[in-house]
Amino acid sequence: MNWTRRTFLTGAAAAPLFAQKRGRKDDAPSAKPNILLVMADEVPSWVLGCYGNQEIPTPNIDRMALGGSRFVRSFACTPAATANRVTLLSGRTPRQHGVHEAGTAPGSFANEKLLSDDLTGSGYRCGYAGLWDAGSGAPGHGFAHAGTAVSGKGSAAETVTAQALEFLDQQAKGTPFFLAISYPSPMTLQQSSPQKFHARFAAAKFESYGIQPAAEHAALGKEYLADALGNLRKYGAGLAELDEQLAALPRKLLAKSIFDNTLVVFTGTSGNLLGRHGLWGDGRGSKPANMYDEAVGVPMIWQWPGYFPVQAARPEVVSSYDVYPTLRAAAGIPLTDSKSLCGRDFLQVVMNRVPAQKKAWKDLVFADLGDTEMARDNYFKVVVRSGGEGPNEFYDLRQDSREKNNRWDNPGYVTVRDTMAKSLAEWRQTYG
Repeated sequence: MNWTRRTFLTGAAAAPLFAQKRGRKDDAPSAKPNILLVMADEVPSWVLGCYGNQEIPTPNIDRMALGGSRFVRSFACTPAATANRVTLLSGRTPRQHGVHEAGTAPGSFANEKLLSDDLTGSGYRCGYAGLWDAGSGAPGHGFAHAGTAVSGKGSAAETVTAQALEFLDQQAKGTPFFLAISYPSPMTLQQSSPQKFHARFAAAKFESYGIQPAAEHAALGKEYLADALGNLRKYGAGLAELDEQLAALPRKLLAKSIFDNTLVVFTGTSGNLLGRHGLWGDGRGSKPANMYDEAVGVPMIWQWPGYFPVQAARPEVVSSYDVYPTLRAAAGIPLTDSKSLCGRDFLQVVMNRVPAQKKAWKDLVFADLGDTEMARDNYFKVVVRSGGEGPNEFYDLRQDSREKNNRWDNPGYVTVRDTMAKSLAEWRQTYG
C-alpha cells in the first residue's frame, strides 16, 4: 500500500506510515539524519496507551510507537526531570554534570559537552524549544536557535510547539539539523490548557491507577494527595493536550519533505507516581527519595523510516544515559570519550541487528537521586541508601511488579541481592 500525507493526517489508520520505505533494515544510513528529540517532564511510561494504560488516551504518542520501536523497559538515570534532561543531552550522570535541581547549574556546566556541541561541530544546525531550567539564560552549547519561554498568547504546550515549528520552518533540505523539544509536566501544562481538555476528564475515575492514602514519608507534591482524583483529572487534561500538540511535528516534517530522513525520539525526563504508593511526583515525592518504577520508568520510542522496524517492542533494559551515545552513532560521530560515560550505544539494537561488539545486551541499568541509588534488571531491583537514611530495598519484580514487598532481608534472595548491590557500588565508584 502506498502511504501518502493524506493517509497520515486522517488518524489512526495512518500508523503504518512510518513503515520501511527504502532499502533493507541492514542497509547503512546514506546520509546524516535530522534528529528530533522530544522530552516530556513527569510523563511515565505506565500512563500511556502504548504501554498498556487506556485511562488517558494518547493517540499521537501511540501512533509514534506503532510507527517505530518502543523500548518496553526504559528508565531515567535519576527520577528528577531537570537532572535527567541534562543526562539525556550529555550522557553523563547528575553527579558528573552537576545539575540536580531546576534553575541551578554549577559554573563548570558551561564547559559540559552536550550532544548539541558534538553535532554543531559535525555540520548540524541545532535548535532548542521549550523548558530549559538548567541554570539561567539560554542553553548555549551550540544551540543556534533557542526558545525557552513556556508561556505566551496561547497555552504553554502551544508555545513550546510554536517554537519548535519556527525552527523547523527555517531548515533547508539537505542540511542536517538537531532539534530538542522540552515540554513541561502535564500538571504545569494543564494550568493553561483549553477547557475542552479538562472537560474530557471531568467524570474520569482512574480506577486502574491504584490511588492510595498519603504515605507518612510523602514529601514533594504531597499537597496533591489531598484531592488525588481531582488532580489526576487535571494531569489527564495536561497530558491530553501535550499528546495533541505532538501531531504538528510529523505534519511539518512531511510538508517540508524531510520526514524520511528524520530520526525522532520521544521520551520522558522522569516518571510520576500519581497517587501510587501514597505519593505524588517523581523520586522526590518521598523522603528519603524513592526509586519505584512509576517514578523512574519513562517511555522510549524511536522512529527512523527505512532503518528502524515498525510496531516493534524492544525487550532490552535501557537508560536515559544510553541516548547520547546512540544519537552520536546515528549521526556518524565516533565516541572518543567513552571512559567517562556509563551509557551504551544501542543503535544496532534498535535497528534489530546483532550488536557490533557481538555481545548480548546486558539488561542492567542504574540510577541515583541524592543518597538513594538503584540497580534494576528484567527481574529484580535493588535500592541502596548510601547515606543511611531509610531502609535498603529489594524487589522480585516477577512476583511483585508494584513493589509492595521489600525482600531485602529475605535469605532466599541474598545471592542476587548482593551481586546487584556490588554492581551498583562499582557503578557509583566509576561514574559518581
